[in-house]
Formats: sequence, structure tokens, C-alpha cells
Amino acid sequence: MAALKILVIEDHQDLAENICEYLESNGHIIDHAGDGVVGLHLAVTEKYDAIVLDVMLPGIDGVQVCSKIRKAIISQPAILMLTARDTLQDKLSGFDAGVDDYLVKPFALEELNARLTAIATRGKGTRDPLLRVNELVMETGKRSVSRDGTHITLNKVCYNILKILMEEYPNVISRKDMEFSIWGDHPPGSDSLRSHIYKLRCKIDKNFPYPMIQTIHGIGFKLAGKNEAE
Repeated sequence: MAALKILVIEDHQDLAENICEYLESNGHIIDHAGDGVVGLHLAVTEKYDAIVLDVMLPGIDGVQVCSKIRKAIISQPAILMLTARDTLQDKLSGFDAGVDDYLVKPFALEELNARLTAIATRGKGTRDPLLRVNELVMETGKRSVSRDGTHITLNKVCYNILKILMEEYPNVISRKDMEFSIWGDHPPGSDSLRSHIYKLRCKIDKNFPYPMIQTIHGIGFKLAGKNEAE
């Protein structure tokens, strides 16, 4: 499997170093947070394939961090929770919050890596059937789009452009990256992208209270949620 981008949220410094070093030695890209507040901030501002999350954390405990991640993030990472408590109720609380798997301390690093790989792989392509930015909703399984409850029909290119914008919200997507994502190494030309963005705006923004599709001049495009529109 390709390298995973993994966030390790663990306050025990020695254990965190061991986990990070082992996962990096297996080719993964690792970020680390030593408490729940910093971990939650990284989780919602960066994009991760998987998160290793300790239950007992300073600031915000792991169950609350997991619950907030599931509510706040469009593109959901796989979450593996570490715990010293092997009780059924603890596990049920974690699963209710959105945990994908549990590992009880002490554990073998080989097992941690194997479980992370398994849950991250299992979720690829199926973890995000629903994308939402305010009242704009995309059901990727059905290829259905609606805004404020109104169904919107899009052609294939416009749908793919919108999907990229929603997956990357609130980030700006450069014109070059957008063209490559849609057409690969052989884009039909800037006029084609401009034309499809215009068509998408007519569908997504026309007759609605505020425009969501924004052009960042000289850079690219982004989606704007409520109170973010220029």
C-alpha cells in the first residue's frame, strides 16, 4: 500500500516517539500532537489518511476529540484509538464517537501498523459518501447534488470540479491543479475550465442567497460557505 499520512495524538512522549519512528520506518508520513487541543486543531486543518488517538489526553480526551473530528471534517480519516482500559463500556463509547478500531496498551508496533493499514485501506473510496459545505450537499454514491434541498443536475466535468472543491474546502485549488485533476497531462485549455466554472456557477449559485464558488485571481478557485462569501 502507498504511504499513509498519519496523525499521532499521544501525550506519553516516549511512546509517541516509538510510534512515530516505527511508522516512519515503514514509509508513512507522520505528524504528532501531545494533547487533545493541538491534535484536534491539526485533524481539522490538515488532511490525514489515519489518526492514532490516545483515550487519556490533556485538554480534551480522545473520545471527545474523535466525536468532534467526525462532526467537523468532510474527508474522514480512519481512527484507531489507544487505551489502557479494556472494558466493554469504554470500547462502546469510542465506537459511538466514531472510532474504527481499538488497540489496548501495551501493544506490538507491528500490530499497530497492520491495523492502521487495514482500516485506512478498508475506508478508501467508501468513507466519504456524503460531502457537505453548509447547505450544499453531494451524495457521491448516487452522484447527486443539492443546495438548500433543491436538486441540481450537473454534467460530468462540472460534477468532478465541484467534488474537488468540496473535498478541499476551505482551501484554494490552483487552476493548474484543477486542470490536472480533471484532464490529466492534456487539459483542453484554460477556456474550457473557465467555461465549465461558468456553467457550474449558473447551477450552484444562481437563484441562491449568496455565491459559493469563488475565483481567487491569479491563483485558482475555492468554495465559500455562509458568511465567507465576498
